[in-house]
Amino acid sequence: MSESNAPTAPATPEPMLFSALLTPHRSLSSVGFFVVMGLIAGISFVGGLIFFIAGAWPVIGFLGLDVALIYWAFRANYLAAAAYEEVTVTPSELRVKKVSARGKIAEWSLNPVWVRLERETHEEYGLLRLSLVSRGRNLVVGSFLGPAEKESFAKALSAAIGEAKRGVTRSGP
Repeated sequence: MSESNAPTAPATPEPMLFSALLTPHRSLSSVGFFVVMGLIAGISFVGGLIFFIAGAWPVIGFLGLDVALIYWAFRANYLAAAAYEEVTVTPSELRVKKVSARGKIAEWSLNPVWVRLERETHEEYGLLRLSLVSRGRNLVVGSFLGPAEKESFAKALSAAIGEAKRGVTRSGP
């Protein structure tokens, strides 16, 4: 390839108008998880011991099963926390990347000029659903966020989309 037909990089990259990484909220830390599981196992053990002394020894298996099911539910919840959504807005592109808890990746690239942010609200509960609408298609974003978090995210994303629609003004030579 000669210098005359070599690809050239753009002189200035597009400015990033908005970037957000959305992750599910988990209120229980790993230490808290072990404390809760220890308490549940301890209570089940004491209860099982009481039933064993009273002669109802089959109850021990059911109490052990309860502990195992609670452990499984917590582990499933923690695995689901690995999912995330990445939303970025530049003057010419709105990109949404969703990664499931199992690592499956889905990406969408939209033109911010043609995107509309649609909100579904409830009087009592607040913002229930937030979706990007473009060419008749809906893309739900931030489904695992709470109503207040969705509202904050929607406000920032709406401002970035509005800025992309107006066009970015650059100053300098």
